[in-house]
Amino acid sequence: MFDEKYQFTCVERFLKYVKYDTQSDEESTSFPSTEKQKILSKDLAEELKQMGLQDAHMDEWGYVMATLPANTGKNVPAIGFIAHVDTSPAVTGANVNPVIHKNYQGGDIKLQHDNQVIKAVENPDLANMIGYDIITTDGTTLLGADNKCGVAEIVDAVNYLLKHPEVKHGPIKVCFTPDEEVGRGTEKFDVKKFGAVAAYTIDGQSRGEVESETFSADAVVVKFLGKNIHPGYAKGKMINSVKVATDFIESLPKDSLSPETTDGREGYVHCTNFNGNEELTVVKFIIRDFITSKLKDYEAILKDLAEKTVRKFPGSRMEFEVIEQYRNMKEILDKHPQVAGNAIDAMKRMGIEPILSPIRGGTDGSRLSFMGLPTPNIFAGEHSFHSKLEWVAVQDMEMVVKIIVEIAGIWEEKA
Repeated sequence: MFDEKYQFTCVERFLKYVKYDTQSDEESTSFPSTEKQKILSKDLAEELKQMGLQDAHMDEWGYVMATLPANTGKNVPAIGFIAHVDTSPAVTGANVNPVIHKNYQGGDIKLQHDNQVIKAVENPDLANMIGYDIITTDGTTLLGADNKCGVAEIVDAVNYLLKHPEVKHGPIKVCFTPDEEVGRGTEKFDVKKFGAVAAYTIDGQSRGEVESETFSADAVVVKFLGKNIHPGYAKGKMINSVKVATDFIESLPKDSLSPETTDGREGYVHCTNFNGNEELTVVKFIIRDFITSKLKDYEAILKDLAEKTVRKFPGSRMEFEVIEQYRNMKEILDKHPQVAGNAIDAMKRMGIEPILSPIRGGTDGSRLSFMGLPTPNIFAGEHSFHSKLEWVAVQDMEMVVKIIVEIAGIWEEKA
């Protein structure tokens, strides 16, 4: 039974963490992609150490790892809780000014600057937030709820367990990762060093989410090579790669296969970047589907269209590259049903109806599961990620703390 007199610390911690600019950079080749992520990570390691987690540290790559030792006589397997410190490259994360809207009573939420409005019709979860306290930005930056609320919730859960030794649990492993937003969060992750048999990323949206299925994902890079000549003397000689690439983009399906025309279990092909000049234009895509084999179909469509395009521009050439990103973690988690099952039990014990929906995206858990660490994703309360309209409810954050504590207790109970 959770101590209802407990004074939660997750919101206080969250409001502190969002002041750190931890934006990652998808164009960077270093790891982590930005050194500023390490500033928060270093402070988190010190915070955990001061709480009593003696092995807390940040390694050379910016990963923070720590252990809350078991307090039971049972032989309980170690489990982990993971969140990421970086924020999206899409919107600035510098000079974040969070605003708490007390006792929300419905309707749109108008932010202070840039005419930004969180519209209730676009955020159906707001209908369940009547009487809650909603944290938003001031409208000039993203908030960083993705995923600093997950970080704060994990730290607060550790704090609760330290203050409530009557809650029996096995070894609890904590990890805060860099570069999740640019798809590199597990690049240097050491599963053996982490030392858990299973883990949970705390990085979902709506209360009750237990996500054990993601897209499978690849990236595609198509390079169109032309021939540059001084435009004053270009007649019959120039092959403008920008025009070749534009023709290719125009040939893509208009009514299907794109994010804006698909939902549910439908996959998509999404152009994320177009950059070039007369000599070389690079077009980047992400390819997503719940059925891994369909990725090959989508990639074949792109390659066929690219080849047809260069035939229309004699002398042009194209190069086609596929980069594997991650795979549907359901393929692994179905072999370890107790991992998601314990999270579902925790939700039910807290009176929450579990939401078992597939993620139209991916999490670090996708790769971690295939690396030998089965890792479903559970809700953190974050909404409208990667935008100035990002928000989280205080009461959802506090509920996540309870859920983490309950999961730890269930693993001990069932050992």
